Amino acid sequence: MKRGRPGHSSRGTSGRALVSVSSGHDVGTAGAGSSADDAETGHDEHPSARLWHVTLSVSGPRAPLAEVRRGLEQLAHDHPFLLTSRYATDHAEIRYWEEARDLHDAAALALRLWGEHRSTAGLPPWETVGLEVIDRTTYHQRLAEGYGPPPAVPVGVHPY
Repeated sequence: MKRGRPGHSSRGTSGRALVSVSSGHDVGTAGAGSSADDAETGHDEHPSARLWHVTLSVSGPRAPLAEVRRGLEQLAHDHPFLLTSRYATDHAEIRYWEEARDLHDAAALALRLWGEHRSTAGLPPWETVGLEVIDRTTYHQRLAEGYGPPPAVPVGVHPY
């Protein structure tokens, strides 16, 4: 089952649909058929999905801490792959895993996350000011070498 994001695809995506594959599928099994098979069956070709570790930083005008926390908790509920969030009155950092076929799709989904959930989760009107997207192998390699960004706090929503 695929988890799609509403709205039009971003500029520069060459008409590709931006989708995220739910965790119900094994990585590498999506798109196992050939394009000839897909053309005959009417199914689209879906390259293998990969896991990407996303760190999204947002900031803007001050907002009450309680409202920021409530919005981030709602975002965690709406976006179940959320690992951890740290927040203050004027900025927040969100870390989560995204499953997408390539870096471009993972980054596009990440850049749309805050705006798409702003009204439904009651998030502050902040803008994205930073984004890091790395693949699973790189994330674990960084951790093993002592360079990586392990979650600064346990899973969940926490103040700085």
